[in-house]
Amino acid sequence: MTMKRYFSSCNNYGKLVLLIGFLLAVPLAVLPFYPDELHYAPAFLIPSLASIILGLVLCLILKHDESCLQRWRTMQYGSLTVLFAWSYGFFAGALPFVISGQLTFIQALFEAISGWTTTGLSVMDVNVTPRIFLFHRSFMQFCGGLGFVMVMVMFIQGKHSMNLYNAEGHPDKLLPNLKRTARIILIMYLSYLAGGTLLYNVFGMNTFESLLHAMSSLSTGGFSTRVDSIGAYGSLAIEAVTIALMLIGTTNFAVLLLITKMKFKRVQRVSEVRFMLVLIAFFVPVIASALFSGLYMSAAESIRIALFNVVSAISTTGYSTVTYVGWPPFSIGILILLMLIGGGIGSTAGGIKLTRVYLLLRMTGENIRKRLTPARNVMAPSYYKAQGKMPIDSDSVADTIGFISCYLGIYIIGALLLTLTADCNLTEAMFEFASALGTVGLSIGLTGPATGTATLIVEMVGMVLGRLEIFIVLIGIYSGLSILKQSLQKTLTKKR
Repeated sequence: MTMKRYFSSCNNYGKLVLLIGFLLAVPLAVLPFYPDELHYAPAFLIPSLASIILGLVLCLILKHDESCLQRWRTMQYGSLTVLFAWSYGFFAGALPFVISGQLTFIQALFEAISGWTTTGLSVMDVNVTPRIFLFHRSFMQFCGGLGFVMVMVMFIQGKHSMNLYNAEGHPDKLLPNLKRTARIILIMYLSYLAGGTLLYNVFGMNTFESLLHAMSSLSTGGFSTRVDSIGAYGSLAIEAVTIALMLIGTTNFAVLLLITKMKFKRVQRVSEVRFMLVLIAFFVPVIASALFSGLYMSAAESIRIALFNVVSAISTTGYSTVTYVGWPPFSIGILILLMLIGGGIGSTAGGIKLTRVYLLLRMTGENIRKRLTPARNVMAPSYYKAQGKMPIDSDSVADTIGFISCYLGIYIIGALLLTLTADCNLTEAMFEFASALGTVGLSIGLTGPATGTATLIVEMVGMVLGRLEIFIVLIGIYSGLSILKQSLQKTLTKKR
């Protein structure tokens, strides 16, 4: 049996653990350029080799055991597998920080979750963090933007791959063949990465920082090598490159494919793209006006700062050019709103997502029209995706309302919990938890090396729910408990 056929027949749990093991070894590629950090190699080798061995063991043990899962509905199986992969990724990604003594376990877990979920909140002091760990953080964001299943499918496509692809939050298959879809996305992703790295380098960043910022911008992650983030460079050109990469990262992969094929007319018709541009065009001058009148900046400086931070918030990237101390509460409120809205469905961004908010507004508008003109025949509303015109039917209405209700409920609970754990006011708690739940990474100052364990746990829960879109987590936990319950019942029955 060839290596490819062997891994194709493996259980998906084994494949995903193997994949994580290989990904953990990638930061070792930094060591030839920074040999003074060679003593950190075991911190990556140990979890990498352990994951590879565990993955091979799972492949052997569970190789012929997937038939027992056929009783479970597709979504349940996919959600459970995806939840397992991400949970293991969080744990394994934290180990290098712990083994090297860089962070405590809770801090390391927070940093890993923030990395894989492309959030960008951090408890590390980047001024003293070794370069291999800076690379590890950004590389987690780069891979987390694609997702573990997406990366796995690029190399090996199993019989459950389409299930897992959908369960991980990738709604669009760009090409008839799933593996080709994954590979075309990777090619686009790497092309934008190369272009972004080159432009950063041209405009003044060194090569290492250029690569890391390009990875984090494109994945809408937001980890930086500087305490003051992009603002540390004070460069309009670097800010422009970052804005472009953030917009690319927050755009649906299917739309990016249309852009690559230069089908700009079809791109212009996509509802979430138009909605995003309208939000940016509306809120940039609004925030710029508030900053100009509140902080006495020049008009040009106000517009520059407003544009960057509005794009950073709505793309859920989390890069910043200024601190938010002294910002008018009105402007802070707008950033919270944009972080809650988030980016495009099927992109690397978090949040409620542009399409869901657009659908909610369309449904609200249609409802008002019906009440004002009840006798008028109203055509069924629709919206445009990259694939064409789609009707707004009862299923999409129910899914949209259900998700937004859960999201806002979790947001309210999380913000209230932060007021208790972080000893802050409600506005600060709302901002910080909106950033965590939306996988944004902007901070008003509550998250850092001195942040308490309880606050970190609340934010970690928010980041996981935000990246895996709530229902995947709930279905995965429910499926796992159901399988465990049935296993226990079978064991008890046999004993009797």
